[in-house]
Amino acid sequence: MEAQVNDEPEELQPSAATGNLMDSRTSHLDDVLNEKLERAFHKQTSQVLLHDVAKIAIEHDPIDLAYAVTRLPPAARIVVYENLPDLNAKIIFMINTGSNTRTAIFRQVDDAEIKSLIERMPPDEAVWILDDMSDRRLKRVFELLDAKKANRIRELQKHDRHSAGRLMTNEFFAFHMNTTIGEVAAHIRDNPGIELTRRIFVITDTGELAGFVPGRNLIVNPHYLPLRQVMQPILHKVSADASRDEVVDIVERYKVPALPVVDEMDRLAGVITYEDVVEAMEDIADETIACMAGTAEDVSEHDPILRRFFWRAPWLLVTLCAGLVTATVMAHFSDRAWFGFVPFFVPLITGMSGNVGIQCSTILVRSMSTGELSAGSRGDAIAKELGIGLLIGFVFGILCGFFVYLLNYLEIHNVGFEPFVVGTTVSCGVLGACMTATTLGAFSPFFFARFRIDPAVASGPIVTAFNDLLSTLMFFLVARLVYTFFV
Repeated sequence: MEAQVNDEPEELQPSAATGNLMDSRTSHLDDVLNEKLERAFHKQTSQVLLHDVAKIAIEHDPIDLAYAVTRLPPAARIVVYENLPDLNAKIIFMINTGSNTRTAIFRQVDDAEIKSLIERMPPDEAVWILDDMSDRRLKRVFELLDAKKANRIRELQKHDRHSAGRLMTNEFFAFHMNTTIGEVAAHIRDNPGIELTRRIFVITDTGELAGFVPGRNLIVNPHYLPLRQVMQPILHKVSADASRDEVVDIVERYKVPALPVVDEMDRLAGVITYEDVVEAMEDIADETIACMAGTAEDVSEHDPILRRFFWRAPWLLVTLCAGLVTATVMAHFSDRAWFGFVPFFVPLITGMSGNVGIQCSTILVRSMSTGELSAGSRGDAIAKELGIGLLIGFVFGILCGFFVYLLNYLEIHNVGFEPFVVGTTVSCGVLGACMTATTLGAFSPFFFARFRIDPAVASGPIVTAFNDLLSTLMFFLVARLVYTFFV
């Protein structure tokens, strides 16, 4: 009987408990390793330093060292690299470390060593590492590389950094449908340098993608069976120009362990592995969090304080300007009769509206990033958020107005104006500010997405600053109208 084995992974994300446990272990390991390295690099004699560093490099996993060196000065990172026990350890170190570390190492090593590293790497890993190298140096390294290897890397470099073409590897196993399982197994044994994915792809006479065979089926089926008898249909594939977000969405939704990339003729051009998608998800998460926080700094790199200041300053400059505009507007209205009690409630208005706007934009950004929000459901999502904003403004506006009226009526908090006028002004001001914030929070993610800007910017300090300014202006307008109506 022919066994058909489904190799689909159950979940893309680890459980919360496992994630917390792993975070705790790895964070503790990073601290211990960093402490060892700092002690080694603070020794007085270089002989003792090199001996200690070499001992640390031998005892610890190169992946852990790749993360730990980001806390060291650039000059010290090359010392750790040079004391790694063998070439394989150096390759693992270079693949897993950060861009700044690779740049620092490239400045110190010669072209021959870089060539030896690249030759042993998969092309999809090599292309990312070579991105940290100058064009001139890259040209010299390509001249030293094997022509076949260099061409594979150049093919991947043609694609956009955030496309499926950059995520894929162009070294994979694909066989004609008449090839037997025994022949496939022999070919895989003869090519240990090519990573074995969880799927073996099957092609037609013209090279078109016909299907795939789960890796386990090569074990459980007789060796004389041709692949066409055990292959399964390809349900999901992408082109090389597909975006990184599209790839992540497909793999996350359908749990595809190896996603084929095809050209215009439906011929197999590459394969995106599950591990590549996980790395892409981490990059997307880092970029999204950075946009929401209003900074472009790389949190994995322990850069000097001044450099991190310059990463954050441009974003905060917008907040500063918005605050100055608000202060100017307040100064402009300071001589108006209705303005006497308004400044006391500006923090309440900006705080309430700011949280309402952030909640709205964050929910929409999350729905957009997970693929739950499609183009067809955009209008419904906006309408729902506006309805929620109206309800929040109405309920909390009445509550705020009632308490402000009560406090003034009982003279616990007397601002010198008629309690009913003050309560009504605050109540209407909260409603107007919440609706202003909701409108900005509901439309700004789609506005940024239309211009191919990360929608997470809608939750960042720029939009928050505009939200505070607009909400304050709305409160001033409401205060003037209410005061004019009653007084």
